[in-house]
Amino acid sequence: MRFGELAGPLVSSSTLFDWQLVSTQAITTAADDPFEGILENDGIPYAPVVNAASVARYPTIGDTIDVEATPTNVGDSSVELTYEIVDRDGSTLATAQMTHVTIGPDGTALSLPESARAYFEESRVSRSPPVGPDREPTEADAGALPSFSSSTRVRSPLAEGATLAYFEEYPRLATIALEEHIERRGADVADLYGERIPFRMRDWRWEFESPVRFQSTLDVECDVISVDRETVRIEHTLSSDGRTSIRGTTEYGCFDDAGEPTAFDERTLELFDTA
Repeated sequence: MRFGELAGPLVSSSTLFDWQLVSTQAITTAADDPFEGILENDGIPYAPVVNAASVARYPTIGDTIDVEATPTNVGDSSVELTYEIVDRDGSTLATAQMTHVTIGPDGTALSLPESARAYFEESRVSRSPPVGPDREPTEADAGALPSFSSSTRVRSPLAEGATLAYFEEYPRLATIALEEHIERRGADVADLYGERIPFRMRDWRWEFESPVRFQSTLDVECDVISVDRETVRIEHTLSSDGRTSIRGTTEYGCFDDAGEPTAFDERTLELFDTA
């Protein structure tokens, strides 16, 4: 890990999304279906459909990490990949599962090329790791908890030539909406940091319904549905141009400066008290 890849002492939640994308590019190239060829034909290569993940420990300065991507389910047009992020000792830092489809110029899912499907089938491992939020909140959990929203114009430098929002931008924008809520409650986000690093994505499951195009306005709607010492659980709806793009549930945790999970303090939890 280099300093430029970190947000404070720990890697950012967005970087975990980016590592998945880089690993997807590597395995699809090995399957002889590289991103470059799909982009040349105006397709969207291996777009995410469902992304679920759980973090055991956040990487920090000095960590050497590997991301291992393994096919765990193969369909006519989709492939599910399981990602294991491990440290140099082989300990699992995070696990994710993501279902991918390639979108053609007309907006429909394309069938996997025969060679790619054969590669994924040959490499497939039957497993279903427990990833994502693992319990349903009770009605009492969500009864008196806040909702909030944020809007932003989505764009990138013209020189990058991109037309769609970057995959790793979505967790950033969701976390910005959370931080804006904290600021509206009169707290300084920086003051919450110290021995604890709050509001890092810990467990999540997001479903991607439509792409977000650059130059559009992205609305992030957040409904807090449970709060305890371990997690703040939020349901997210991300919409652009009046159309829902992403729905998901995210559990934010608190971590120490070594990346290990720890508990929120009472001062932080009071920011979600609507009484």
